[in-house]
Amino acid sequence: MDSNDPVDSAELAHVRSYWANMWPNSPIYTFLLKDVELLAASHGKVLAKLKVQPAHMNSKGTLHGTVSACITDGFGGLAIASTGVKNTGLSTDIHTTYVSTARVGDMIIIEATASKVGRSLAFTNVEIRHEGGAVIATGTHTKYVKV
Repeated sequence: MDSNDPVDSAELAHVRSYWANMWPNSPIYTFLLKDVELLAASHGKVLAKLKVQPAHMNSKGTLHGTVSACITDGFGGLAIASTGVKNTGLSTDIHTTYVSTARVGDMIIIEATASKVGRSLAFTNVEIRHEGGAVIATGTHTKYVKV
């Protein structure tokens, strides 16, 4: 999602509402992602940012892989939500590839895309990158949405 992509305020409002209802009911999202700022949404796409905090670090002082996996999980669902569905389904497969890392104070950008939302399955891609553009991690997330 870049400045050329259309941003739909109704879709952003729907995603914000979905997020506001989801994260308080999921302790891992509350702990790791409560400070996420949702920036934009259009059909099948969500853009957000997060300032890396000490709770996001591993024992080496860099972004813990669990945080990237949690972002892939949560934002895959938000990309599905941006298509207007009320139920974003259950995870059937999730994969995260770690390319680089981040440190406390870094601002990371999260871009999630629902590449297909079908009758039974939805497929998403998530990219986590530094504000300057360097990729930190990429993820794919498949969800069973016929529930």
